[in-house]
Amino acid sequence: MKALAPLALCAAFVLPLVASAQQPTSANGDRPAVTFDEIERGVYFAVMGGPLFLTNPPAPEGTPRPFSSGPMAQVEVGVDLGERLSVGLFIMGSSIRTSAEYVGNSGGAVSGDFSSMVPGLALRARLLGLADSQETKRTWFYLRAGGGLAMFSPKRLLPDSDILVFAGPGVEYYTRLRHFSVGLEVTGNYLVSGGSFGFAVAPNIRYAF
Repeated sequence: MKALAPLALCAAFVLPLVASAQQPTSANGDRPAVTFDEIERGVYFAVMGGPLFLTNPPAPEGTPRPFSSGPMAQVEVGVDLGERLSVGLFIMGSSIRTSAEYVGNSGGAVSGDFSSMVPGLALRARLLGLADSQETKRTWFYLRAGGGLAMFSPKRLLPDSDILVFAGPGVEYYTRLRHFSVGLEVTGNYLVSGGSFGFAVAPNIRYAF
């Protein structure tokens, strides 16, 4: 019996260690499962483009201001401030085709088409979201507004810059690729100094990081 006493003592220490080694890892030791949001929000990059129409291009009163149109493209980098608000910086470029009688502010020295480049700031407010069958709000109706500095070319036709302001409604759909959304918006535009009204129809695509 005395010979067995040391073995019993060793077993008393070793067996609990062996048993604990054979037990499965506790839940606290497992790596937490990675979960993804159905819709990614945060810093984003957006591209849009479409037709732009001007009812009365910039020109002095009493000179021709014919209805004109042309393509428009815009890129925007911004950030989502929660689910409903976004703010971004954009650069918009356009190329407006006019008639030969349009002389702008050149005093008749030149005539014809012109282009513009507008850097600025935009705010998007999502007003109403519609949920899908999984209760995820993927379709949103929003208002977008902003403004920027419009610079024209050729300078002989429109030598002075102007302030462009715009606003209008849109609809946006967040795809199941969670980083991507697509949309369509219609905005009314106004050149403050030139007193020119216009509107644009712009399909768009957005990627959120």
